Amino acid sequence: MTDIEKTQQGIIYEKLMDEIDTGVHAVDSTGKTIIYNVKMSEIENMNAQEVLNKHISEVFKFNEGQESTLENALSKGIESRNVKQTYLNNKGIEITTINNTFPVKQNGTIVGALEVTKDITKLERMVQENMKRGHRKYSFDSIIGRSSEIKEVIDQAKRATRTSSSILIIGETGTGKEIFAQSIHNGSSRSSGPFISQNCAALPDSLIEGILFGTKKGAFTGSEDRPGLFEQAEGGTLLLDEINSLSPNLQSKLLRAIQEKTIRRVGDTKERETDIRLIATMNEDPIDAVTEGRLRKDLYYRLSVVSLFIPPLRDRKDDMKELVDFFMNSYNELFQLNVKEISDGVQRFFQEYHWPGNVREVEHVIEGAMNLITDEEKIEEKHLPRHLRKRLVVEENNNPQKNSKDLMEIHIENCSLKEYLFDKEKAYVKKVLEQNDYHIKKTADTLGLSRQSLQYRLKKLGIKKIRV
Repeated sequence: MTDIEKTQQGIIYEKLMDEIDTGVHAVDSTGKTIIYNVKMSEIENMNAQEVLNKHISEVFKFNEGQESTLENALSKGIESRNVKQTYLNNKGIEITTINNTFPVKQNGTIVGALEVTKDITKLERMVQENMKRGHRKYSFDSIIGRSSEIKEVIDQAKRATRTSSSILIIGETGTGKEIFAQSIHNGSSRSSGPFISQNCAALPDSLIEGILFGTKKGAFTGSEDRPGLFEQAEGGTLLLDEINSLSPNLQSKLLRAIQEKTIRRVGDTKERETDIRLIATMNEDPIDAVTEGRLRKDLYYRLSVVSLFIPPLRDRKDDMKELVDFFMNSYNELFQLNVKEISDGVQRFFQEYHWPGNVREVEHVIEGAMNLITDEEKIEEKHLPRHLRKRLVVEENNNPQKNSKDLMEIHIENCSLKEYLFDKEKAYVKKVLEQNDYHIKKTADTLGLSRQSLQYRLKKLGIKKIRV
């Protein structure tokens, strides 16, 4: 091979090392790094200059009782495959990888070692977060609010703890559907069993079926014998969030599992009995979802043995102060601050604002405001997120004589289309109810809705029924 050919081969080799989506780390016979590619640098969060020509022990630290697979390959000739390893880089950052490690021999003598690495640091962190989340227990005492609207739902949910019937929880994003689900589980006879939750919209159909029902080894390439969430939730509760995002085919299989109380793993022929309580949630009108084909009618009837409608925050503004105080105290403790109150202007705005993100948005607004506080003891308008500051209604010269027409114009100018349409829908439904003497069936006919759809909209709009 000529020098030119060797140079070209070296360039190709370097390009290959830098482009492959796998970490590569090689050491010579003394344990000093001689190859450290771009992907390995990304995985371990270090520059190549920090590692090259340095001994492994100079750069990495391992927990007591754990040895470097690369050092074992070099010193003991041990070859290892798919070994999970957790260690610290030179900045003290924890790294978790899956390694294939090999000694490199020449004429029977070890002259170096090579490690090929897959990064699972993010996956490991996600698993740890899920475990923390799974260990976090909510009860009915965790639900903040004393308004009649939220107390009514809490009472209904408490009654549902006595049985193992399926439950459908309906509410907008951020209203606390999972807290209600966990509270029901922890208040029931199944509280000693597992509570397993899964967002059905977070994964594609190709994965969600195996996650729900499990897989049999050999069913498809790479599949293993693995229990699904139904089996993992045995004796406890399974929460399926955004149930309406499942495909009709999967909804059919889910219905069968609920009715027959058996499941069949993907690729298997064996039926397995299950003993779970199923709680499903959705953030839209179930009647609309059924009508528009996003939810099977038979599955809806099966799930909604017990239906809980969580009111949006705009319909329980009496709870605002308690919510603000709770989140303020939580972030005082977390951020080591001493915020005691919110200003009168912020308080008025919080009462008038529509809160499309509900309780979750309140938490995020308080957290964001307290990130901007140093030694103040009060949350002011200036601490609010920019998009909320723009919505604040500034009363010119603090004129108390501002008439209602002006206020309505300011309100319209400062509200979103969603909020404007909500207010108009509420006003119109109220008007039709009054015209029909609050008769539900007559009102539904006038509006062109089914009775069930009107019942849902009344809950959603916060309109109290006087007669049925």
